[in-house]
Amino acid sequence: MNESKEHKQNEAECIGDMIDGISSLPDCILHHILSFLPTTEVVKTSILSKRWKNLWASVSNIDFDDSLLYASEMDGRRPPEVTSFMNFVDRVLRLRDASSLEKFRLSCRICFDASRIHSWISDAILHNVRELDLCLLAGDTFVIPRSMFDGTSLVSLKIEMNCVINLPSLISFPCLKILHLALVTFLNDSSTEKLFSGCPVLEELVLLDCEWMNLKNVVICSSTLKSLTIDDLPSFGQLDDPTGCKLIVDTINLTYLEYIGYLSNEIFLNNLPSLVEACIHIPIPHVRQKEVALRAVDLLKSLRYVVSLRVSNRTLESLITAESMVDHFPVFSNLGHLMLTMEVGNYTLGAVMDLLTLCPTLQSLSLSEGFELCMRIGENSPIWLSIPICMSYHLKAMTFKNFHANDSEICFLKCILKYACVLEKLDIWWCKTPLFDLKKQSYVRKELKMVDRSRTPCVITFF
Repeated sequence: MNESKEHKQNEAECIGDMIDGISSLPDCILHHILSFLPTTEVVKTSILSKRWKNLWASVSNIDFDDSLLYASEMDGRRPPEVTSFMNFVDRVLRLRDASSLEKFRLSCRICFDASRIHSWISDAILHNVRELDLCLLAGDTFVIPRSMFDGTSLVSLKIEMNCVINLPSLISFPCLKILHLALVTFLNDSSTEKLFSGCPVLEELVLLDCEWMNLKNVVICSSTLKSLTIDDLPSFGQLDDPTGCKLIVDTINLTYLEYIGYLSNEIFLNNLPSLVEACIHIPIPHVRQKEVALRAVDLLKSLRYVVSLRVSNRTLESLITAESMVDHFPVFSNLGHLMLTMEVGNYTLGAVMDLLTLCPTLQSLSLSEGFELCMRIGENSPIWLSIPICMSYHLKAMTFKNFHANDSEICFLKCILKYACVLEKLDIWWCKTPLFDLKKQSYVRKELKMVDRSRTPCVITFF
């Protein structure tokens, strides 16, 4: 009994010493530590000691999130009192000192009181916040405070809002470099034009699941933009609707482009000489396949200067559907790295080889999902009648994932080793299930080592 009491006393002393040790640190370090905690936990530190009593009031990061209330409601349990959450936010902002904010995050899914949210955002702007992150799932029109659109201190703005975004006549974000918009519905063409033109130093733009139905022409023209991400997958329900807007992108210094969607809206990519990396995923729809395929081809043709390209197998299918246009494809003279992000099948292997012929300096090829199980290919297959120049003289590294060790996969890799004269590295990743026995693994290794590589040895690694 005495030993137990003594142990607890020693523990308490250690904790006390640790708190005292932390308390002796400068305010700037303590603020940095607190910036990693939820605001509810930060406020609780005020009870630790006199030193901590008011420290939380000048913390640079504030994060209010009612997701716990949302989770409770979804589970069918009675959510905690919503009013208490809103009162807590009011109290924290009221007692906070006048120091500037680095980051202010507000997520309201249940506690939606428009007037109070309006006040909270305005308060953050008054504190010269640099990073503003809003998740406001109102389900109706919500008017964002006008003061936010004149946020001279804002460097990063992220808005997730499932309703129409009402924009004022004057928008000025002189320091804004990062803009993320998710779920928002744009009112008209002029509103989007005002928004993008009001960001003269914008470097990163993300448009996620946004609604374009009210728009005819969207122009993104920026000499500073370096990264653009467009996710249009929710448009699937409107694939049979021939209407859609035109999205015109003119960004001379863009280095990263990602597009995910069904191309319900027509995209025109102009002036992309600086493009380094592009990721394109276009699922083939059940309707309007020819139109989507032609748009996909136009999109790929705009990427002629890209250095690293990641495309899905479905995107490659568009090359087959729009085969009459493939003859007019440009040569991807800068492309050094190509990754295919879906299983390659009998239907698309030819398109893969056609694409390789347009990449004369390709050095790295990755099949991140390997082959479809129904793939049938042999050493006498017609695809080996014309070997792409890149394969013969430039391909140095190849990755084949999801490897099942079936005959077609082994044959394909043997032919790659045979024809890829300068290949230096071949990485093969076994599929996760089922596990192969050691005899089968030994057989694959033996078969691949039988290929004559006397001119340029290749290191084959299994994972």
